[in-house]
Amino acid sequence: MKVVIAGAGKVGRSIAQELLSNGHEVLLMDKDPALSQPDVVPGAAVLLADACEISALDEADLTSCQVVVAATGDDKVNLVISLLAKTEYGVPRVVARVNHPKNEWMFDESWGVDVAVSTPRIISALVEEAVAVGDLVRLFSFRQGEANLVELTLPPDSEVVGRRVGDVPFPVDTALVAILRHTHVITPTADDTLEVGDELLFVAAPDQEGALQELLAP
Repeated sequence: MKVVIAGAGKVGRSIAQELLSNGHEVLLMDKDPALSQPDVVPGAAVLLADACEISALDEADLTSCQVVVAATGDDKVNLVISLLAKTEYGVPRVVARVNHPKNEWMFDESWGVDVAVSTPRIISALVEEAVAVGDLVRLFSFRQGEANLVELTLPPDSEVVGRRVGDVPFPVDTALVAILRHTHVITPTADDTLEVGDELLFVAAPDQEGALQELLAP
């Protein structure tokens, strides 16, 4: 898979290194000469250019890439890159970094963004996940809120404790994708029994989160 990353700062370089280690082809773009050295990330192609310019995106050959990551430290720049990637080049998947939570509402499909990643939101969700028992915690949103990754730790008084997964009437448009139990990650089957303290990970439609909370820990 070919991935173009706009922004060769710490975030962009880290993403590039991870993708390269997974066997993907990566091109890093940045207008800062200090961040656009050939060896900034060994194995990645590097382009010294302003990713907000059509000529630069032409040079990066966006029509041949599968993913664009807008990872600069400027939200306005990330939005412009996302919009150009989606509307001018038809890039299948556009991922954008949100630097300031107040701007998160803009990072949607109208700006060409398929997935918005807000570091402050992720950190706050992980803090909640670490301390909350019996509360549904939203960890991540897919496709701009069409589905969410949510977590709930089963409290002792949950009515589903001791029941088989296959016997629990989960709401429609929800899927139990993993059970975290002690140091183990369990791929749930219908015969697995739910226990106190299980961390349950679901992919769920937003309008079903209330029903899921009521079922698991009213």
